[in-house]
Order: sequence, then C-alpha cells, then structure tokens
Amino acid sequence: MRPLHLIGNFARASLQKDLAYRANFWISLLHSCINLAVGVFSLQILFHQIDSLKGWSQAEALSLLGVYLVISSLRGLFIGPSLEALAGIGQEIWSGNFDFSLLKPIPVQFMVSFRFWNFYALLDLILGSAVLVFANMQGSTLTIQNILLFLIGLICAVVILYAVLLAFTALTFWSPGFLFTWVFDALFQLARYPVTIYPPWLRMILTWIIPVGMMTTIPTQVLHGKVPSEIIGWSALAAAFLLCVSSWFFNRAVKRYSSASS
Repeated sequence: MRPLHLIGNFARASLQKDLAYRANFWISLLHSCINLAVGVFSLQILFHQIDSLKGWSQAEALSLLGVYLVISSLRGLFIGPSLEALAGIGQEIWSGNFDFSLLKPIPVQFMVSFRFWNFYALLDLILGSAVLVFANMQGSTLTIQNILLFLIGLICAVVILYAVLLAFTALTFWSPGFLFTWVFDALFQLARYPVTIYPPWLRMILTWIIPVGMMTTIPTQVLHGKVPSEIIGWSALAAAFLLCVSSWFFNRAVKRYSSASS
C-alpha cells in the first residue's frame, strides 16, 4: 500500500497548488471547451460533405473523438505534468534539479511518473466522457461484452501512452534541451481521426512505430464491434511489452545523467 500512499500525497500536494490559483479553473474550462468545439465542428463540417469516412459513420467518428479526449485528459492529469517537469521547458535534466529526485528513497521511475498532478484535466475527462456517451446514443447498439472490452482497451491505451512518453523522455538524457515530447504531441494530434484514413506509410508508423492509432482507433473499433475481440488480447500484450522496454530504456538513460554538482 506504500505506493498508493505516496501517490495520494503527491496528488494532495498538487491539488493544494491548483487551488491556490483558482482563476486557472476558468482558463482551463475555456481551453477545454474550445478544444472540444474545434473537434466537434471539424467533424460536422467533414460529414456535411460526405456520408462516411473510410467506413466510419459520423457517430463512430464522434465516438473516436471522445476516446481521444478521454485519453488526452488522463495524460494531462498525471502522466504529462510529471514527465514534462523532467524533460519539458525548464527541464530538471538541463537545470540539474534532477539531483533531488535521485536522492529520494523511492524508485526514480515511480518518482518522476506520479509526483505532479493537474486536476484541471478532469474538465477534459468530463467533456470527453460526455462526447463518448452522446456519440453512442446515436443509434449504436452496444453490448456489455463490447463495453467491458472497450474499458480494457482503454486501460491498455493509457499504458501504451505512458510507455511511449517515458521512452521519449528518456531520449532527453542523450540530448538535453531538445523537447522530444513535443514531437510526440504533434503525432498524437493525428489520433483524433481513424488511423485507416491515412496513407499506408503513415498508417504503419502510427500503428507499429509510434502507436498512437492503437490508443484511440482500436478501443473505438472494439466498442462498435468492428474488429474481433481477440485484438484486445494483442493490445494487452503490446502494452506490457512496451512498458517493459520503455522502463528498461529509461533506467538505462538515467545512468547517463551527469549531476549538477559533478
């Protein structure tokens, strides 16, 4: 139970920090609404011209957008803030403040993964969930099995997202100052649309190299019964494999760190 206790302490400290700047709530709410409006209106404009998008109906594409918003919100809740503090603007690797994380009597990967939280991301989670529910009320026939498989697929997607971001963060140890996670941000924007609409070469990259397509397209397809349920098992294996590889890569990268005091 000690890891859960530590995560609770990290989350409590972050919540106190967020509540100290309450005006940020309205700014975050405005940002979330604009982000949602842009996504929804883009699909409205697109489907005003066509009836389906590579076999995806408007309701299914809207459902995919909901999945994208939910996963993005979970990233913004705890994965992004912690890893960005290490490898983002003002990164600790560059400034040398990573020394303090190394001195803590807990595993380094655990420390840099859960220490900072952004509870304003819950606004995106609520809006994304609302879009997902609304999309699936538009004549979709869902089964209990598909819903359960979807939830498992969503968990796998978050694990894959964490593994990929951890690997991109690890690259910073070789090139401090270069914002590798921003490269991923640009690619992750493509996950708001079905991966099947992209050219074959880009589809291969988004599926097998930087698997952003696996994070949103596959869970949505499972929810609507468009792919065999066995694919969730393969997604779970892929998530476990990527997590192990990225953890090994990160811990190897940490050994390259030169202390600010050395």
